[in-house]
Amino acid sequence: MTTSRSGDLLDPRCPTRQLLDRVGTKWTSMVVKVLAEEAPGEIRFAELRRRAPGISQKMLSTTLRGLARDGLVARRVEPTVPPAVHYRLTELGRSLEGPLSALRDWAETHMAEIDRNNREFERAASARSGPDSPSRDR
Repeated sequence: MTTSRSGDLLDPRCPTRQLLDRVGTKWTSMVVKVLAEEAPGEIRFAELRRRAPGISQKMLSTTLRGLARDGLVARRVEPTVPPAVHYRLTELGRSLEGPLSALRDWAETHMAEIDRNNREFERAASARSGPDSPSRDR
C-alpha cells in the first residue's frame, strides 16, 4: 500500500485535500461559525437555519449530517412531539473554528482586491476579443 506524501494536494489521499473536500463549502463554514458562537452550548435546528441566511433545510441537514459523521458536531434529540433536535460543536469541531476564522479574516482583507482583479481581467478579455474578433481561449 502506498501512502500519501504529507501536503501533496494532487494526491486524493492527502489529508489537507480530504479535509477541504469535507469542510471547504460556504455552508460548512457558516454552520461551524454559528455553532462556535454558541459553544459550548447547543442550538436547535430551526434557530441554526435562521442564523445561516440562504441555506435550505435540505442543505443544512446534509451539512450537519456530514459534520456529525466526521465527529465535528454532536446531535441530541429530545423525545418530544415533534422531536427537538439540538446541535453543538464537539471539541474537535471547536478546534476547526480557528482555521476557518483565519480564512474568513483573510477573505475580509482581500476580497475587494480579488473582485477588482476579476473586473480588470474581464475588461481586458473583452477588449482583446471584441465583437468581431475570434476568442483566443477556444
